[in-house]
Amino acid sequence: MTTTTTERPRTRQRYRPTELDTVPAVSALLQRLGLGRFDPEAVTAFGGRNDNWAGPTTTGEQVFVKTVAPLPDDGVCPELERALSFEELAGSLPPGSALRSPELLGADPAAGVTVHRLVPGARSGAELALDGEFDEELCRDAGRAIGTLHGLGAVDGLDTGEAPLPPLKWLKALPWSAVQERSMAQIAAWQLVQDDTEVVAALHRLRDAERTVPRTPAHCDLRFDQFIRAEEGTGELYLVDWEEFRLADPARDVGAFAGEWLFHATYSVFAPTEAAPGRREDSAGFGLTHEEIVARGSASLRRHLPRIAAFWQGYLECRPLGRALDAGLPERAAAYAGWHMYDRLIATAESHATLNPVARAAAGIGRTVLLDPASAARTLGLSLTEPAGPSGPLNASAASASSAVVNASAAVATAYAVNAVNASADSATSAAACAASTANAVESSAASASSAAVNALATSASSAVAQAVNVVNASNASNVSNGSSNR
Repeated sequence: MTTTTTERPRTRQRYRPTELDTVPAVSALLQRLGLGRFDPEAVTAFGGRNDNWAGPTTTGEQVFVKTVAPLPDDGVCPELERALSFEELAGSLPPGSALRSPELLGADPAAGVTVHRLVPGARSGAELALDGEFDEELCRDAGRAIGTLHGLGAVDGLDTGEAPLPPLKWLKALPWSAVQERSMAQIAAWQLVQDDTEVVAALHRLRDAERTVPRTPAHCDLRFDQFIRAEEGTGELYLVDWEEFRLADPARDVGAFAGEWLFHATYSVFAPTEAAPGRREDSAGFGLTHEEIVARGSASLRRHLPRIAAFWQGYLECRPLGRALDAGLPERAAAYAGWHMYDRLIATAESHATLNPVARAAAGIGRTVLLDPASAARTLGLSLTEPAGPSGPLNASAASASSAVVNASAAVATAYAVNAVNASADSATSAAACAASTANAVESSAASASSAAVNALATSASSAVAQAVNVVNASNASNVSNGSSNR
């Protein structure tokens, strides 16, 4: 008897590129470089906010071309200037460096066009994360790359201006031009930030601190999709997209990587899975029982926290002086991880009319981390004094920190459940379930800590879930009562 199994196809996010006839500067640069033209039948595009093209040219070269828009007033392209400043700095890297970037073949600064050699069999970190292939060893490699970057000395020509995010002026109100360009869900996400005075104050403190801490060369736009791995995800790791490169707080990059995993962990709780026997599959993941949500949330956090720790290990391996030079790095990195949760939910809300309950829960976790970064740093395994062990048990202080995260995250998620009730009782139910997931996931991560700490986590988690459920039940009862009186 032969049994066949169907493997899930690998995630591959490719798109139809912008017609090359509308951007003549691309073909013009390729020809000046002696690379011919793109084969229009074979060219494709990766995701991103900038137009790009990838594939073979008529001379057989495999290239990646990207455009960035110059400023309308003077034709200067700051993004390209920053990217080229990285290329100059990267020229000092020794062979075999942990920090790799695809080879630059040429650029047209006036037109905002760059040409790089295409990484063979490239898969982005976002694709690898979705397929569960961004494992601990790869996270350690990513940490080594960022640690190497932050260990580079500053050279003339690096941008010393402040990074654009978080935009402090937008914390008060969005400019009208930005309102016109954003979806209703993005506007709602910004309101979550603007209406929270504690979050606004914490973001101002974080930006103020950046002016006083040791600055290093930093990527400043770090996300999973900025990592590229060659050979269909089995080769070397590259870091790309250097348009925001500058001298900045290194905590930005460390926090962004940690925030990516927190955001991924939150959303993966509700990712679709195969249906169990005798049960229909729920494509959105919201048909799960309470016990299933708790189990998936706990497993998600257990799966993702070691990857943050592995990244931190690799980082310190390649930037050992960071321990002595920047004692506040872990706490600031945790705060930036909290901001990253808000930043990602704003970005992912671009094509939506409303914020879904999972997005609101992600904001609640981001708020907790942002307002108590010292506790969050311990929970995430970011320490300059204790070795980061991706599989080791949490100590008592980490368990205590986890308890604080549980209490605060559950309270915020419950508050978002209250807000969701005003719009929809169904949304409130989902938000309450997400509150349960958040609380119990952190509880489970401390399972190997002292029993007293675990009991405290369980008590606070149960209390928070009960509060959220009470909110939903009260809303449902009110809706039933209102419906009866309207008959």
